[in-house]
Amino acid sequence: MTAALRTPDERFAALPGWTYPPNYLARRDGLRLHYIDEGPRDARRTWLCLHGQPTWSYLYRRMIPVFVAARDRVVAPDFLGFGRSDKPLDESVYTFDFHRTAIAGLIEALDLRDIRLVVQDWGGLIGLTLPTAMPERFGALLVMNTTLGTGDAPLGEGFLAWRSFSNRSPDLDIARLMQRACPHLGDAEAAGYTAPYPDATFKAGVRRFPNLVPDRPDANGAALSREARDFWREGWTGRSLMAIGMTDPVLGPPVMRALHADIRNCPPPLEIAEAGHFVQEWGESIAREAVKVL
Repeated sequence: MTAALRTPDERFAALPGWTYPPNYLARRDGLRLHYIDEGPRDARRTWLCLHGQPTWSYLYRRMIPVFVAARDRVVAPDFLGFGRSDKPLDESVYTFDFHRTAIAGLIEALDLRDIRLVVQDWGGLIGLTLPTAMPERFGALLVMNTTLGTGDAPLGEGFLAWRSFSNRSPDLDIARLMQRACPHLGDAEAAGYTAPYPDATFKAGVRRFPNLVPDRPDANGAALSREARDFWREGWTGRSLMAIGMTDPVLGPPVMRALHADIRNCPPPLEIAEAGHFVQEWGESIAREAVKVL
């Protein structure tokens, strides 16, 4: 059994825009993976929404109602170490394969089909590798500021600066970070992002993610990411939509345009001029467009 912390339920009470009941997948290692599951279970389409670092599924609260209003199913999990999911104490537990296996296991346990894959940040680094193992489950892609960790190209200066800052901040002030990146966020919404983390001991997963980005060809996840790049270039037959937060200094327009070239038949991206890295905070209009075209 993996030693882990579990955030008290009362931390998630009365969060702005977040009324969704929790669901949990119990794993063999004793860890509990949280996800929200909204809309009809027998819907033809399922929007699988994957968050990044240092956020959790709360990041999708502006988009989920649009998908549900379209009478679709929405599944939004929290990566282990984030949100209402359990948080292993040993930082070495967190690896690329650990996170990928957890999300793949959820897809299989819920038997999700005709998936609209919605990704940003680490949601993309992990999520974009999933269809290579189960292509028959995926029908469309909505991709926002993210990349593939192929390990065969230098990491950008913006990311290296972020990783250095994160490593110097073991008790990252998540609310302050979110308000700097999303100036329209009120204090209560910003505090919603800190709900999973009563203190720094709960942030092992948050601390680990920046150091998991594959930075060499033999790094964990790099080979899977190169396989995924080939899949999106040559094997992808579904519909795609890209939205770019244009003020993102880390995974902004240059990174996204390079990724755009790797996604077969991806139409010109939506450019959200005022949005930064956490594009979902401007996500209602993006979700409406995605429902229309995907």
